[in-house]
Amino acid sequence: MKNTERFANLALAGLTLAPLVVKVDPNLNVILTACLSVLVGSYRSVKPTPPTETMSREHAMRFPFVGSAVLLSLFLLFKFLSKDLVNTVLTAYFIVLGIVALSATLLPSITRFLPNHWNENPIVWRFPYFSSLDIEFTKSQIVAAIPGTFFCAWYALKKHWLANNLLGLSFCIQGIEMLSLGSFKTGAILLAGLFVYDIFWVFFTPVMVSVAKSFDAPIKLLFPTFNAARPFSMLGLGDIVIPGIFVALALRFDVSRGKQPQYFKSAFFGYAFGVVLTIVVMNWFQAAQPALLYIVPSVIGSLAAHCIWNGDVKQLLEFDEAKTANSSEEVDDKSSKKDE
Repeated sequence: MKNTERFANLALAGLTLAPLVVKVDPNLNVILTACLSVLVGSYRSVKPTPPTETMSREHAMRFPFVGSAVLLSLFLLFKFLSKDLVNTVLTAYFIVLGIVALSATLLPSITRFLPNHWNENPIVWRFPYFSSLDIEFTKSQIVAAIPGTFFCAWYALKKHWLANNLLGLSFCIQGIEMLSLGSFKTGAILLAGLFVYDIFWVFFTPVMVSVAKSFDAPIKLLFPTFNAARPFSMLGLGDIVIPGIFVALALRFDVSRGKQPQYFKSAFFGYAFGVVLTIVVMNWFQAAQPALLYIVPSVIGSLAAHCIWNGDVKQLLEFDEAKTANSSEEVDDKSSKKDE
């Protein structure tokens, strides 16, 4: 798994930098970048303990409504306030998030070259006048924050598409790595809700497209088209992260059963097919498309078909990542007591 993740990381870096030296077809770049982001995030999510943030079924049901409220609020802000003012505030917010995301993304690669004790004995810094608030970090995290700060400063000053993409890819990888759906039932509820959400806001209102064009912050990846009339193609981070956490769950499901990735492959194939289908339809109609309209049925459909074929539907539906982790810890405790 480590070799796969390392290769995908290198390929992802190559795709990000390639347009600087050679003209890369934007359609191909969108497909490969999205797929490699999901691949890297999924493999990084495989850890001894499940991801720190788990979504409950209630949260999954509410998520499309919360997302709609945020989207509509942004639309109204851009409509009634100065676009430059709104983007300045949002840029400052995303710079802070970007430093954290880039640091966390680079940390595993950087720690290999640093002394082991730099990862231990974390430093605790308390906010002045707010003693109850504190931040905990290690020396390795400080070192990892240096390139993150550099890229964020570059983004703030130049708003270069490459800096935007580096921040966006970090958000994607960290989102897929750190978020867990807990179960496939919760994942299906979330994807179904966002399937309707994406269709409604793209096809029935001008809100989604308007916000995407006005929002000058790394919430989307930009792909140079080398066309003066339309200089960039765009892909929203949600079209990577939301299906990505479902695909990552399939990988951890395979790992929990002690088997080679098989359901992960079918879910990942479904994601890749959905992205390709989005690009094909978008170019055919020459209009913005809700990517989740094509990605969600492809991911769920390919995984469901594979499970039905293998007769593993019950095991997949009953899978609960928290319970699996607890049972694994109990087994480890029993084996350690026997050894004693």
